Amino acid sequence: MMNQARATFSNLFGGEPLSYTRFSLARHVDGDTSHVEMKLAADEEENADSMRANAKAPRRCVKSICYGAIAITIFFLIGFLIGYLGYCKRIEPKAECESPAVMDAMNGSEDPEPGDEEFSSEASPRLYWEDLKKMLSEKLSNAKLSDTVKQLNEDAYVPREAGSEKDENLAYFVENQFNEYKLSKVWRNEHYVKIQVKNSTAPNSVTVTDAKGLVYLVENPEGYVAYSKAATVIGKLVHANFGTKKDFEDLNTSVNGSLVIVRAGEITFAEKVSNAASLNALGVLIYLDNIKFPITKADLPFFGHAHLGTGDPYTPGFPSFNHTQFPPSQSSGLPTIPVQTISREAAEKLFRNMERECPSNWRTEVACRLQTSQERSVKLVVNNVLKEIRILNIFGVIKGVEEPDHYVVVGAQRDSWGPGAAKASVGTALLLELARTVSDMVLKGGFKPHRSIIFVSWSAGDFGAVGATEWLEGYITSLHLKAVTYINLDKAVLGTTNFKVTGSPMLYKLIEKTMQEVKHPLTGASLYKDSNWVNKVEKLSFDNAAFPFLAYSGIPAVSFCFCEDMDYPYLSTKLDSYDMLMQEIPQLNKVMCAAAEVAGQILIRLTHDFELNLDYEVYNSKMLLFVKELMQYATDIKEMGLSLQWLYSARGDFFRATSRLTTDFHNAERTNRFIMKELNDRIMKVEYHFLSPYVSPRESPFRHIFWGSGSHTLQALLENLKLRKENKAVFNETLFRNQLALATWTIQGVANALSGDIWDIDNEF
Repeated sequence: MMNQARATFSNLFGGEPLSYTRFSLARHVDGDTSHVEMKLAADEEENADSMRANAKAPRRCVKSICYGAIAITIFFLIGFLIGYLGYCKRIEPKAECESPAVMDAMNGSEDPEPGDEEFSSEASPRLYWEDLKKMLSEKLSNAKLSDTVKQLNEDAYVPREAGSEKDENLAYFVENQFNEYKLSKVWRNEHYVKIQVKNSTAPNSVTVTDAKGLVYLVENPEGYVAYSKAATVIGKLVHANFGTKKDFEDLNTSVNGSLVIVRAGEITFAEKVSNAASLNALGVLIYLDNIKFPITKADLPFFGHAHLGTGDPYTPGFPSFNHTQFPPSQSSGLPTIPVQTISREAAEKLFRNMERECPSNWRTEVACRLQTSQERSVKLVVNNVLKEIRILNIFGVIKGVEEPDHYVVVGAQRDSWGPGAAKASVGTALLLELARTVSDMVLKGGFKPHRSIIFVSWSAGDFGAVGATEWLEGYITSLHLKAVTYINLDKAVLGTTNFKVTGSPMLYKLIEKTMQEVKHPLTGASLYKDSNWVNKVEKLSFDNAAFPFLAYSGIPAVSFCFCEDMDYPYLSTKLDSYDMLMQEIPQLNKVMCAAAEVAGQILIRLTHDFELNLDYEVYNSKMLLFVKELMQYATDIKEMGLSLQWLYSARGDFFRATSRLTTDFHNAERTNRFIMKELNDRIMKVEYHFLSPYVSPRESPFRHIFWGSGSHTLQALLENLKLRKENKAVFNETLFRNQLALATWTIQGVANALSGDIWDIDNEF
């Protein structure tokens, strides 16, 4: 077409053949990106030289006019073609009117390499969001998810702990399914990690010694708490409600030198133990009370872990690959005191040996008592032992078309202490169904994900996201540049009444759009019911596999669930079976389909659009809230001779950087993948640069200043400053000065990273 146009123009104006620039799209041999190469044909150069040599001055003006007319005509025709092709694309979705070359240009595809058998001469048009959403919903509507859960829970009484034979068999099953779904690539990672198990020859025990010196056995618990300190302790027993910091503050009784009994719930086991140990308690007993966990089986054992962290606590900060040997080391998050779970029946026996009723505002059982008398004591014996096991993480990827090196990770844990229907099987079934559905959309539905999607089945999740964390540790230097988002499927269905979300605030807008479009599986109403839902989002807990992605690796992460107001009572117990799950949630298949649709819509939006659907501006309000809280202590800060001016300046630079990035997006050509990739790269740096660079990832692995754990966090800074008013003797001014300075420079670093190249940084710091 262009050759005919040039011939026509040449004949029309009676001129000699004009030179033109030839554009060729060629691949870099070292990567996936392409470049535009400009070449002038040799014969055209000769014609151009001849024209310049023979040209006379009087014809220069005429030639200029001719060139101008040609240029205007060409631009007009190009504009017409673009308009026509756009109209044709709207009228004919199959794009029968476009030539392959035009379609390749519109889709931004590269020229095929010689011998590239996968190259198709006719490219299908880019699908719209409504088409993809409808396709996803239709494919999921026929899914038999509850049947998959039942299949995964066959032989429920066979142990499926991490590293067990059943755990490994399930890993191979997932791997085979990924291969059957024809994912782009399927592989596995193996890690050798240390977990803690019960001693088969020396059982744990809880006994009571009465005023006469007689010893009564309360229980030899079947359940246990992994990573407890193996020890024997004796002392009086004090009830501390849920074991939160506030619960200990409200106690009128000191726990120094005593054992503590607490209810499960509210916070993790590890936090309960840490709070008790900080007050010099000797040990901790944890039970399921009948109010929060209404279980008829009073002697039901249950399991948990006490590591205040994630991953293998005996290789902190290091990946446990291939029996890699490191110097003797252990996580600072390991408990320094023994901890043990006991049944409700055992707790009631202990209450009969205690005095004073528990406070009424605790809303606990009638039998609850506050402490033992001086004449009675409780003895706790924990004999847990360490065990090295091999675990397998199974991966399957659907590679993206434009940015295959950027990917959305979707994962679920596979192991469980009990049958694990709600805790592990639901998530694994969702993972498999999403992999099948998305693969089918790609192979048969014409979906071309812009970025890659990685589906992962983790092991050792019961011991604190060990499988996920070891993988993150193995690729800590690159994942923040590669992983766009992590979507956690663990415990996604625990009820039907509520829909709860937690995770990175950068995903809130995307989650809200998803909630508006997904219907409740039972009522048919939109999941979006409360415009104030963002202010009710809870912080990710240590027990959530999304936590290390956000707080350790700086990768935006999200976790969600259909649930009730009360906790699902059977998690980590022998009653977490398929039959019990169906009894609690008869419409399990419908609810799981809705959960799959939520995860599916999120991952498709993150992989379909040229622009990343991550709200980097949301941290402006987070910083403003922090500054407002800090201003309450302006007088105290001034008395120390300090100023908040530099913090204000850093926050201002972050605001200006986000504003400039938004402007750049508005002005960018959406179909220019080079420009969009550069802008998206700047967005992907936000969460990562909120990881404090001033603390060691080995000593303080969760370095995120908003969502992490340690003295470097903004919350720790506020808590330390609060002590200056409440207990000045405990306030650490040197620590505060460091906290303020390092928080300021961390925020400044995020602003600089968002600004782009170093010459684009414009601040008055």
